[in-house]
Amino acid sequence: MALTRLHINNVRNLQSIKLEDLRSVNVFYGDNGSGKTSVLEAIHILGMARSFRGASIKSLISHKCDSCTVYGLASTSSLSGSSQALGVCRERSGASQIKVAGKAVRSVAQLVEHLPLQVINSDSFDLLTGPPNARRQFLNWGVFHVEQRFFGEWQRFQRCIKQRNVVLRRGKMSSQLPIWTKDLAKSGETINSYRMDYVGQLVPRFQSIVNLLMPYMAQRLELRYRQGWDRAADYAQALETSLPSDQEQGYTHVGPQRADLRVFIDGHLASDTLSRGQQKLVVTALKLAQGQLMAETNRGSCTYLVDDLPSELDSTHCKRVCEILSSMSAQVFVSCIELEDIESMWPDSEILGMFHVEQGVISRTEKERPSAATAV
Repeated sequence: MALTRLHINNVRNLQSIKLEDLRSVNVFYGDNGSGKTSVLEAIHILGMARSFRGASIKSLISHKCDSCTVYGLASTSSLSGSSQALGVCRERSGASQIKVAGKAVRSVAQLVEHLPLQVINSDSFDLLTGPPNARRQFLNWGVFHVEQRFFGEWQRFQRCIKQRNVVLRRGKMSSQLPIWTKDLAKSGETINSYRMDYVGQLVPRFQSIVNLLMPYMAQRLELRYRQGWDRAADYAQALETSLPSDQEQGYTHVGPQRADLRVFIDGHLASDTLSRGQQKLVVTALKLAQGQLMAETNRGSCTYLVDDLPSELDSTHCKRVCEILSSMSAQVFVSCIELEDIESMWPDSEILGMFHVEQGVISRTEKERPSAATAV
């Protein structure tokens, strides 16, 4: 799906914004603090019901306002040309309301399914340098959008591990423990199989994109998946082995909740070896590979939110990222300080939708074209 219309109300310094006829590539440019990133943040709210900045809801909502709302109209990929209305309202109290096609939905998963998002910004480095949780989220996002059965299985796993931990914290052997352990083992094995299949499909696409971005490094980088327990044992055996420590500390130590996905270069962690610019390219390659895999498995296309792409990338690598994004069937929203930073890098600048942002006010700009007299 691709957004064709976006209405933003009371998101930071964006009081009342209406953007119509959005294109496949939309560039928001202006000074720091003007509201460029807030536009991308609003789209993230529309797709995930939360900000990618990780800030509290109170700082997200405009000063002296009780709530913020984001509405979008997304066209489908079908030949009928139909559209889907999406809407999210967040209140200072923490309450939220999500609507899809005018109907309230309870699960954020129902929203995510309609507007898959990928964020490339300064916080994306956490994918390499941060704790495993960020990488598990990255992995789960990909499996969710490719394997339809994953979400239901993930819910079952969460329910099983929660109940097993409750039994473990009681400190006494219970007849319920073997029951929850058996169900947990079965669900955990299923989730692991989904993840392994996904990583198997992701790796060649990641390597292909790395070869385009950093051909000098393509053969040296390796993506490794760790399932969260000893690979030589099945999950039921791992749970049996860890039972004494689980009972002693009151929680389940092994399983998919401990999985990780790491990038290595020449056998060493990329996070410890690569420069910051190289790390950004690796993270970008991972996210581009996810979008490519999603499109190639006929699960639709995702929308990329790219905040300050030229930051920490030289012009050569910035141009390569633009070329790859341009070749994908994905909608892109990108921010920069100077319009030329993206206009000069994009393969076909004629397709760009350009928006100047100044103190929370957004105005569409058109590229100046030479007059007939000048052309002659």
